[in-house]
Amino acid sequence: MERAKKSSKWNFFKILLIIVLILIAVVLSYVAYVFWTYHRIADNQTLEVSDVAAASPKTGEEYTAVTYNIGFGAYTPDFTFFMDEGKQSRAASKESVISCVEGCGQTALEFEPDLVMFQEVDTGSTRSYQVEQSEILRQMFRDDSSVFAINYHSAYLMYPLLEPHGASNSGILTESAFSVSSALRRSLPIATSMKKFLDLDRCYSISRIPMENGKELVVFNTHLSAYGTSAAQGNAQLEMLFADMQKEYEAGNYVICGGDFNHDFTLTSRKDFNPDSDKTYTWCEPFPDEALPEGFFKCVDYTEGLIPTTRYTNIPYSEDSFTVILDGFVVSDNVECTYVQNIDTGFQYSDHNPVVMRFVLK
Repeated sequence: MERAKKSSKWNFFKILLIIVLILIAVVLSYVAYVFWTYHRIADNQTLEVSDVAAASPKTGEEYTAVTYNIGFGAYTPDFTFFMDEGKQSRAASKESVISCVEGCGQTALEFEPDLVMFQEVDTGSTRSYQVEQSEILRQMFRDDSSVFAINYHSAYLMYPLLEPHGASNSGILTESAFSVSSALRRSLPIATSMKKFLDLDRCYSISRIPMENGKELVVFNTHLSAYGTSAAQGNAQLEMLFADMQKEYEAGNYVICGGDFNHDFTLTSRKDFNPDSDKTYTWCEPFPDEALPEGFFKCVDYTEGLIPTTRYTNIPYSEDSFTVILDGFVVSDNVECTYVQNIDTGFQYSDHNPVVMRFVLK
């Protein structure tokens, strides 16, 4: 009897040990998979241009540009994100994703834009139910030339365990009512530690638009790093971006850069919108104005007053939400900004609001 008890106890521990070893093997296999599949897209990659527009911009005429981070189609006003201390890791449904993407596209179309810079446009991502968001927007802007660049791609993230975030593929999409002759993808510097697995393949795209006067309007679309970013890394990304912009300006071209800069764009919007909060986040450090090249300026003379462009998604959107201005335009001084305004959408379709700028090429 006693020998039987010992044998039964030993069998129990053997089974437990086998289960533990299997779990360790699964974890190690997953870690190996994440490391094995990690890679960065090469710098200076030529981008495919869908060049269907025939128009060329002229000096002296007023045009409209919009920049809009669409939040991978997930961020309805009640959506909270697990990486922002919220709960959800995926959009509510495929139908919700399509509705949000179409809502963002329609919002931009209402301004009859000549240029649109979209960010966080998913293609084949678990978190957005494999909805091809770039195709939805391209159909909405079917008369425009378009350029798409991958800005974020990751292996299958097995977290949260009950509803994993999954594999992500996301990018930046530029729509232009003007003909685009060529486009280039530039890889931004990112974290080199383990944080690099949260900050995959940040980039900006450069779209070249020939003008009637023989020069070019060079359009930069960017979405800088957010999670796990140090101030030094964020500034290094801006310095690289500004260096390329300055080269174009010195060559006599007109330069417009729009996007999500993941910096407090006005330097004070964090305090302006959250006067009673002492919260600080790496993604809203003050924009380093001192790094702007000579001949460039931010468009921050808001025609209709201060409106935030981003909400922190730890809670559903409300008057208690932490908000800040991260999105906007930087232009060369041969571009006159005649109007700029952050648009209050109530964060209906995204965790960002769009920014609209009207401009004249001098």
